[in-house]
Amino acid sequence: MQVILLQDLYKHGVAGEMVKVADGFARNYLIPRKMAIKATASALRQTETIRQNVEARKAQYNNMLNDLAHQIDGVELIFGRRAASTGKLFGSVTTQEIADELDRVTSVDINRRRISQQSLREVGTHRVPVRLGSEIAPMLTISIVPVDELPEFLAARERGEMVSAEDIMAEGFRYATSADDADEAPTDAEESADAAEETADAEDAISAVPEA
Repeated sequence: MQVILLQDLYKHGVAGEMVKVADGFARNYLIPRKMAIKATASALRQTETIRQNVEARKAQYNNMLNDLAHQIDGVELIFGRRAASTGKLFGSVTTQEIADELDRVTSVDINRRRISQQSLREVGTHRVPVRLGSEIAPMLTISIVPVDELPEFLAARERGEMVSAEDIMAEGFRYATSADDADEAPTDAEESADAAEETADAEDAISAVPEA
């Protein structure tokens, strides 16, 4: 049956579009729920306004996404974390923490699933893309420094020095000693919790992808 969609319908089309669907699907599901109407000459004339409104809404939505992309592209987020002398973190910086910090810094609130990165687990500068479906692919700069060095790092930035997390590593800033590393190394329970969190992130990302 040829029907005209009254709302966007995943895998079938957008509001105002005429599509062909199974008769039973149209009669028993789409039409009773006012998601579509049977395609007739008069219905086509009536839904032309729907189509125009849909296009206007899409353009407005795309403009909003582009504005957000420009706002957050290149934004740097700084995290202080406990780290071993190797630069490995005792824990991680999660996508939720990145989303929360982005909201605090820029007032742009995005779902953590749009952040194309699993948890970050090392000191350094990380380039993290954000999926917005916009014309540009915004990139965040995530700088992770040892928490003991965070005040000095921020002070250097305030003085206008473009010091990076890698500079801290190269210049021999203070780290935990080997003994401290052994004392403060993450326990099996902490490592299991981190692994479970990363597994949950991966499952969330898979479940967020629409079926083909």
